[in-house]
Amino acid sequence: MSNIPSFVTIGEAMAMFVADSPGDLSHVNSFSRSLAGAEINVAIGIARLGIPSTYITKVGNDSFGDFIKHSIQHENIQTKYVLGSDTNATGFMLKSNVTDGSDPKVEYYRRNSAASTLNTDDIDSELFHPQPHLHLTGVSVAVSETLRRAAKKTLKLAKAQGCRVSFDTNLRPALWPDQATMIKEINDFAFASDIVLPGIEEGEILAGSDQPEAIADFYLSHGSQAVIVKLGSQGAYYKTNKGEFGTVAGFPVDTVVDTVGAGDSFAVGVISALLDGQDIAQAARRGNLLGSLTVQVRGDSEGLPTRDVLNQLEKVDKHEAQSTAL
Repeated sequence: MSNIPSFVTIGEAMAMFVADSPGDLSHVNSFSRSLAGAEINVAIGIARLGIPSTYITKVGNDSFGDFIKHSIQHENIQTKYVLGSDTNATGFMLKSNVTDGSDPKVEYYRRNSAASTLNTDDIDSELFHPQPHLHLTGVSVAVSETLRRAAKKTLKLAKAQGCRVSFDTNLRPALWPDQATMIKEINDFAFASDIVLPGIEEGEILAGSDQPEAIADFYLSHGSQAVIVKLGSQGAYYKTNKGEFGTVAGFPVDTVVDTVGAGDSFAVGVISALLDGQDIAQAARRGNLLGSLTVQVRGDSEGLPTRDVLNQLEKVDKHEAQSTAL
């Protein structure tokens, strides 16, 4: 069995059209196309760091589907499990252009998409030989019941093979029939995962508290091994079932350009650091770093670095930390 760390995720990739100019989407005449989807954002970030990555999805046999497949191949992500559909189209989305650092408006066109038909028959148990890191999010499990069952199968297979599993709660209330169902389903996935990555506002909904330690304790008491609570510009709070805990400061950002994708970049930082053999505090620090890079550029994954760029950034961060200590 290979000792090279690898990565697997499952979800829905979409074609994204970002407005070229600010203003209401109904008044925008031109858009720039790119790739979007919480899980594919993470897969892109992991692959750019040289870690073998596999992405499971289904796209329509249409121009958007071809665009997604070509984009994934360009990022050196394994496409063996990027399946095609003759009956359902690829989903897409529109995103507004904002200039004041606020959250852009996003409109989704994904109902009955090809990815929503992904099912348990599409999951190959050979994915988990050798043992990869599996990453799941609350987005993929919300898209459809069949995709949720497929995600549950990947989780079950991964745990049976001794794989480490991370779960980003990533709430999308509009995709759920009601809040009670959302909370139950999301928490079932989180309880079965080794590492849980909730945001502070998500923690208030899912764990009933807006206090980072209480959110962490909630998931640790239900079987998770580590929890990192995202605190936005304030950084992140971590706690493990071994008693390790602490707050890791965020990175200052002069100008926030686009907040979408910051949580996915945080997950890239955490997962890649753990695959590199770093501890939980170092993983949270790298998560903060990559999140800060993403909010400074327009686009969900455009700010994610290569390994060489990351090494340089972390070298500077380590030097600054040592200078501050002196």
